[in-house]
Amino acid sequence: MAMTTTRKAVVTLPTDTQILITREFDAPKDLVYKAYTTPELIKRWWSGDRGAVTIADVDLRVGGSWRYVMTANGGLEVGFHGSFREIVPNERIVSTDVFEGMPDGEAVETATFTETDGRTTLTILVQHQNQQHRDAHINSGMEGGMNEAFDHLEQVAQSLR
Repeated sequence: MAMTTTRKAVVTLPTDTQILITREFDAPKDLVYKAYTTPELIKRWWSGDRGAVTIADVDLRVGGSWRYVMTANGGLEVGFHGSFREIVPNERIVSTDVFEGMPDGEAVETATFTETDGRTTLTILVQHQNQQHRDAHINSGMEGGMNEAFDHLEQVAQSLR
């Protein structure tokens, strides 16, 4: 039985407006991509251990939109949405990302999936409009929740084998 890598994502700040996230998964990229983009699978991983995903809408096409809503363990509902700018299946997704609690803080995320020896490296570059938005994102607790979510993403991808 496959185990999670128990690796944490590496988060760096290449510029005053960027966040770079890198995480390796013990699963091939087509399965990581499928888990990353399929609504019923997103519901199984995206909230990590912090609540339940109640909405995972994905129109996976250039110009299409996405929206995820979760109810956190304390009852708070949080939502995020965006639109797809570029899609190369199993390789790359460029999309906008808006936290609905900060609607003027749209970011652009570029997710790249690369595979070596059956393992996938997911690299996400988040480009914010300014340093204040980037810092708010970093200071939101995103790193802990993201690591939980990525552990679940890996488990979901492995379950598709």
